[in-house]
Amino acid sequence: MRSLFRRKASPLGDAIRLLALGLSGLLVGSPSADGGEVNLSRPAIRSHQLTLTLSPATHELMATDRMDLIRSAAGSGSLTFSLHPQLRVRQVVQLGDRPSPLVVRTEAAQDPETNEPVQWLTLQLPDEAGPTLILEWTYEGMIKDPPKEARHLRFVTPSETAGHIGPEGVYLSGETHWYPDLAGALPTFRVSVTTPKGWEAVTHGRQLSHREDQGGVTAEWDVATRTEALTLVANRFVTTRRDWKGIELVTYLFPDDAALANEYLDASARYLEVYTSRLGPYPFPKFAVVENFFASGLGMPSFTLLGSGVIKRHYTQPYALGHEIVHSWIGNSVFNDPAQGNWVEGLTTYLANYYYEELTGTPEQAKEQRRMMLRGYAVYVRSEEDYPVAAFKRKVDQKDNAIGYQKAAMVFHMLRREIGDGPFWTGVRNLVASYTGVHAAWNEVEQAFARAAGKDLRDFFTQWVQQAGAPTVRATHVVQDDVAGSPGEQGTTRLRVTLTQPSPAFRLSVPVTLTLADQSRQSTRVRLESTGQTFELSLPSRAVSLSVDPDFELFRRIPRTDLPPMLNLYVTDPTRVVVLPSGGTVEGQRPFAELAEVIESRSPGTVIQTDQAPVPVKGSLLLLGGPGGNHVVRPILEHCGSQVTVDRDRFTVGGPTYAQPGMALLVTCRRPDSPGSMATFFYGLSPQALSKVARLLFFYGWQSYVVFHDGAVIA
Repeated sequence: MRSLFRRKASPLGDAIRLLALGLSGLLVGSPSADGGEVNLSRPAIRSHQLTLTLSPATHELMATDRMDLIRSAAGSGSLTFSLHPQLRVRQVVQLGDRPSPLVVRTEAAQDPETNEPVQWLTLQLPDEAGPTLILEWTYEGMIKDPPKEARHLRFVTPSETAGHIGPEGVYLSGETHWYPDLAGALPTFRVSVTTPKGWEAVTHGRQLSHREDQGGVTAEWDVATRTEALTLVANRFVTTRRDWKGIELVTYLFPDDAALANEYLDASARYLEVYTSRLGPYPFPKFAVVENFFASGLGMPSFTLLGSGVIKRHYTQPYALGHEIVHSWIGNSVFNDPAQGNWVEGLTTYLANYYYEELTGTPEQAKEQRRMMLRGYAVYVRSEEDYPVAAFKRKVDQKDNAIGYQKAAMVFHMLRREIGDGPFWTGVRNLVASYTGVHAAWNEVEQAFARAAGKDLRDFFTQWVQQAGAPTVRATHVVQDDVAGSPGEQGTTRLRVTLTQPSPAFRLSVPVTLTLADQSRQSTRVRLESTGQTFELSLPSRAVSLSVDPDFELFRRIPRTDLPPMLNLYVTDPTRVVVLPSGGTVEGQRPFAELAEVIESRSPGTVIQTDQAPVPVKGSLLLLGGPGGNHVVRPILEHCGSQVTVDRDRFTVGGPTYAQPGMALLVTCRRPDSPGSMATFFYGLSPQALSKVARLLFFYGWQSYVVFHDGAVIA
């Protein structure tokens, strides 16, 4: 599965930028160059010292939090913190020579980003309180939000939960609000967590101690690097450790998957070797792969949390484990402020999902990655729904993925081509070095690369980051003439080509490749800055073909009519119809009925009908069943031509014929009577062949056809 199941585990409330960060990267309460403290315009938390006991059987948490706090320079008389709505504060005490309890005013509300319930706790501080103070919170309660499966045809986000403590596992993130917090805080942590015997708790940073007694298992963790939000998980893990150049590599896996530990440790070391050379020293004391009790692919500072299904599928690819390791620098060390747009996912996707393939694979593999980025945008982003990369905050659906991950990754690829490899990698390293521990927005990203390149990049970032859309470039008029050479010289050919793009015009450097009569290739770049320009090229012989951007180096919109037929074009058609068979056995109809039920619940607007109803003249069709049970199949199947034939006991596609009972076919063809729409067929030679494939059908959305045997892809 190429798409990443990821939701950034960081606080999604009203994040704020700190005052006067500049390029110095000064932190809240950190020493300035002359040894003094940074003046603050807002209050901030320097550190938490958390002591907590988790009771999975009863979903309960009991905690104390000794909080080191800096008041604002204005000396505000009150402070407002967030906390989970089911956690009850027993008391808050200001520690000092004479500890004094503080009055807490509670207000129920909703997190403005997640719409999840939250409570605001307002403390009235005494007038004589100094600029720094220590607060000790004592609180307890129940956190019970069992993960729910995300409702998408193709799973692109993790199971949905704001946090859960239960017998199946513990997951507490920034969205849980499981400790009192101030918006925009970047504190450090010391955590002591007690769990039942046989359980292990994992969080950011380094584990200092681990002991077991009659009360359970207690682990102490030191989180010395500042973080946006602390995530803590716990479960019954088998732990495997390894040292890599002073970094602790760890796996926390369930007993059934413990044998996979070395595979994940080997892959972690391999990626760290590559990316420390590109990005600088690894910023944390450990990297851990932690197995999760619900579907997830989450990256936190110093560990990644992967669902059991993902772990079992050997999720060590660059777009998977590699992506999470790159987040160690980009997103978990240099922070992203969602209010200012999210550049983190685009750069991480470029460095992990794409660049690792370029570095270790073949040019064709890298080209295929670029092609798929353009295809994702073409399929999932319609012009009327497009928005600028700068407006992307987080992935909710495939449209967001295509813009915030894939288009943004291509923007960084074009930036690398624009300024060159040396300045590009210098810019990446300077970005990491300058903004570790603080927030950086698109403006800081632009300035880091502009300084490395020694040139103004405002026009580039305005066009590709601030502006929505993408060009569609075509060669609309090509003429070539033979030109006689001087006496004794070989003749040449003059070629004139007109390139066009829709309005508003992008400023583009367009790669053009020509194949000459002797099959040699000649490549060049032409500068296109208007909706239509004619260029003249001199060639040593006549050209037999011309390709515009054949290697997909330029981010552009591929028209849907130029894409091969595929199931994903059905999924993204505004008019979608599922046609169920009215004939056949009850057993044979059951897989289709179950699939239709899933589509109806997860794809609002899809029309479900039987083959007895008239076929709509417009829109894309998903035809379930063969000609023996679905009367619509045979006439619509003619759209596929002679390459596809379907009978009761066999089918032919792409040349071979398949006739075994375990065979199933998914094939998509164009509807010539409805331009831009598709006709997709899903057919099996037995109910068993269908049932093994139906629930995963939409994972095969990029292929024109797929042949399955007993649920496995064979063609």
